[in-house]
Amino acid sequence: MLKAVVVILMLAVVFSLFSGLFFLIKDGGKTNRVVNSLAVRVALSVLLLLVIVISLWQGSLVLNPTP
Repeated sequence: MLKAVVVILMLAVVFSLFSGLFFLIKDGGKTNRVVNSLAVRVALSVLLLLVIVISLWQGSLVLNPTP
């Protein structure tokens, strides 16, 4: 379940990245949609980082010690 949340958040970050690119090309930077897309992308990235750190701290997610 936790891995699915991480994958969904990563896909949302990538979707936000490409929507910002689309708005930049379509609007030419004349509207605030690019800035809003950047804000959403930053918020999703921070949320993803928090989910990973909290799950590592609680032991729900473990690191692979062997390469």
